Amino acid sequence: MKQISLTDVNPYNPPAHHGMVALKLQGAESGITKFWQGLSHFLPNGGAEMQYEAGTFGAQFEKTYFVVSGEITVIDANDQEFTLGEGDSIAILPNEGRKVLNKTNVTSTVLVTVSTS
Repeated sequence: MKQISLTDVNPYNPPAHHGMVALKLQGAESGITKFWQGLSHFLPNGGAEMQYEAGTFGAQFEKTYFVVSGEITVIDANDQEFTLGEGDSIAILPNEGRKVLNKTNVTSTVLVTVSTS
């Protein structure tokens, strides 16, 4: 087992994201090999551009978003919107493109889990 304290986690800048801070909580650094987990704080109007469509980097991975606080909107490649509030989650399967946007005036916190294979 390896305990990770939030005070020891460093922020990183994921590609195609804006108005947010990402913290990698668990992954290869802690011995986890099948997935990694992060905590994302999306400021008002923060989000992520469309990513993970078939044939793009990261498209083969499974992802989940769990809203810890606030609200986010997840938009799929067909422009279908899913509004997630506190306690809601969404599964994003391999090759499903997605865009994320915080349409509110309150910071949103999201637990992100991504497979590595």
